Amino acid sequence: MIYKRGEVYWYKFMWKGKLIRESTKQGSDKVARQMESAHRTSLAKGEVGLRDKKPSITLAQFIENRFEPWAKARFEKASPKTWRDYYRVGLLAIKNYKPLANLALDQITSETVADFAAYRQSSGLQISSVNSSLQVLRRTLRLAVEWGAVQSAPNVKMLPGARPRERVVTPQDQAKYLAAAPEPLCPVAEVLVETGLRPEECFRLRWEAITWTNGRHGTLLVTHGKTAAARRVLPMTPRVRSIVETRWEAAGKPTEGWVWPAPTRSGHLEGSSIKKQHANALKNSKVGPFVLYSLRHTFLTRLGESGCDAWTLARIAGHSSVSMSTRYVHPSEDAVLAAVERLGGHKIGHSEETPATQEVQQRLLPS
Repeated sequence: MIYKRGEVYWYKFMWKGKLIRESTKQGSDKVARQMESAHRTSLAKGEVGLRDKKPSITLAQFIENRFEPWAKARFEKASPKTWRDYYRVGLLAIKNYKPLANLALDQITSETVADFAAYRQSSGLQISSVNSSLQVLRRTLRLAVEWGAVQSAPNVKMLPGARPRERVVTPQDQAKYLAAAPEPLCPVAEVLVETGLRPEECFRLRWEAITWTNGRHGTLLVTHGKTAAARRVLPMTPRVRSIVETRWEAAGKPTEGWVWPAPTRSGHLEGSSIKKQHANALKNSKVGPFVLYSLRHTFLTRLGESGCDAWTLARIAGHSSVSMSTRYVHPSEDAVLAAVERLGGHKIGHSEETPATQEVQQRLLPS
C-alpha cells in the first residue's frame, strides 16, 4: 500500500515475514505506486536484498541541522516574538535535556516525552511554560516525519491545569487598573482594550500606518502579526484617536517612526519594558491578576456580546480562521427567537389567502 505523510508518499508491504517501508520522496501517487511495484519486482527476481534501515540521527542533530535553520528563516524577521520567545526558548530547553536530545529520532517514545515534561515541571516552571516547550517538541517531531527523517513520531500530550490567559476584565477592574497604571502602560492598555490589538501589534505601530481622515475617527494599519490575516485596517474609536493624536502632537507631528519608541534593541516598546509597571498596577489597584493579552480577549468578548457576527469579528481580530472567532459569538435566546420569527414571517413558498382566493376555493368545493 502507499500512503501520504506530509508532502511525499511512502509505501509498505510484507516480504517473507518482514515489513518493508520506505519513502518515495515523491508527491505523485502514480510514481509512488510504480516505485513500490519496482521494489517488489526486484525482490522477487533476487536483484536486491532486504535493505538495511538507515541509522537515525539524534534529536539534537535534527534540531541543529534542519529544524532550527527552518524556524529561524521563517519566523526571525516575519514574527520576531514567535522566534525569540517561543521557538528559540523551546528548542534550547529540549537541547539542554540530554536524555532526550541525545536519543535517536526513532528511539523517542511517549515515555521519554513524559520524562522531559516531568523534568521541566520539577525545575519550578509553570505548566504553561512546560506546555510551550512540549508544543515545540511536537512540532519538531512532526516535521521530522514529514521530511522523512523518521517513520513515525510519538504522541506528545500537554499537561493539564495550565492557567488560562483568557480572562475577561470587568469595567470596574479596568477602571481601577487604568487609574493605577503609569505612562506608557496606561495609554497602551487603553488602546488594547479599545481595538483588540495583540500587544505585539500595538508595540509595533508606526506613524505612517495611521490615517487621520479615513472613517469617522481615523484608522490604524496593522502590518505585522502572527499570520497573513493579521494585516488589517482598524477604525479608531474617539478614545483611541485622542490617545494617539496627543502622542503625535507631543512628538512634533512626525510622519514616520514608532508610536511607542523605547530604548530597546528593536527601538520600540516591548512586553518586557512594561512588565514591572503592569505588576505594580495590579498590586496597587488590587485587581485580580491578568496578562496584557487579556485586554484583547476582553475587547473581543465584548464585541461578540454586542451582536457582532463571527465573520466581522474575525476580520477585526485578524484571525486566520472564522472558527477561532466563533468562541466569542454566543447568540442569546432572544436573538435566536427573533431570527426564527423573521424567517417565519417570510412565508417561504406560500402566499396569504385573499378574500378573492377564498371565494374561488368555495366554488370548487363540492356542495
